[in-house]
Amino acid sequence: MKEYILTLSCPDQTGIVHAVSGWLLQKQGNIIDSQQFGDEEARRFFMRVHFSLPEAVDLQGLRAEFKAVAERFDMEANLYDNDRRSRVLLLVSRQGHCLNDLLFRTHAGQLPIEIVGVVSNHRDFESLSRSYGLPFHYLPVTPETRAEQEGQILDLVRREAVDLVVLARYMQILSNDLCSALAGRAINIHHSFLPSFKGARPYHQAHERGVKIIGATAHYVTADLDEGPIIEQDIERVHHGMSAEELTRVGSDVESLVLARAVRWHVEHRILLNGQRTVVFD
Repeated sequence: MKEYILTLSCPDQTGIVHAVSGWLLQKQGNIIDSQQFGDEEARRFFMRVHFSLPEAVDLQGLRAEFKAVAERFDMEANLYDNDRRSRVLLLVSRQGHCLNDLLFRTHAGQLPIEIVGVVSNHRDFESLSRSYGLPFHYLPVTPETRAEQEGQILDLVRREAVDLVVLARYMQILSNDLCSALAGRAINIHHSFLPSFKGARPYHQAHERGVKIIGATAHYVTADLDEGPIIEQDIERVHHGMSAEELTRVGSDVESLVLARAVRWHVEHRILLNGQRTVVFD
């Protein structure tokens, strides 16, 4: 049995589930798992179906066969090979906790991805990357060289057939052009506090203000800085007795966990865009 994943969104109307299950029945398909959601406000329907077929088939051919159903309901539909591991490129600067976490989870078989390399504007984590047998691409950047450096990143994305770019604490603002080129396939992680502390040393700012909750947000990258569709968030409670260094440690743990969840859900095709929001099937 060969397993596939179908994701779709379309205007909400009757007959969608019947049409999808009927198509699978014609293919002698077996539904392993199916999830759906109807957004009453947007009047859109979202669905993810994990199914198997008696034998492997050409994925492009399978997509062509589903086209009639998709056109009938005006669907945005995608079909994926469940066994194929997404090719991921990691970007990092000088904070390595998220990078280290993703490298370990992948190496330990906890994260179903294939990391094709690490890009950084510093050399701090070159030895860590190479210890996992990964290519390390040192691409320094200045305001004057930003366009050239981002072109090198895009060249890597194309050459390595990258499915997903992960900003694992990459402390550079991406240009609108790069955001557009990576739309829907770049994930960022950042701290999120109440209030929101911007700039350098956010955990020290949080300590000075006596925050009680710290957290992190993973989202898709867009030209609107840190305002892309949110994928996952989490928080931890802190207290007055904790130092700025302790807040940093707690915050780093939350960031690593939230980013790992977001990456997993993306590569397992559990996330569907719903305007400025996301539908995330568990």
